[in-house]
Amino acid sequence: MDGTIRKDIQVGQLVKIVLKKDQRSGELTEGIVKSILTKSPSHPHGIKVKLEDGQVGRVKALILEE
Repeated sequence: MDGTIRKDIQVGQLVKIVLKKDQRSGELTEGIVKSILTKSPSHPHGIKVKLEDGQVGRVKALILEE
């Protein structure tokens, strides 16, 4: 799961996102989803979310907790 499908992402889930300022470098930021900002069912660059610490970015990876 790469974060392009909205229904795959849940509030409270641990994800890796790319922040706007990091789009060129591709550096990922890890955090917990506070809210899902993208309204469409999918987005080719990743679903936009807000993390619990307030950072906003597009989901690049879903981290499955064991």
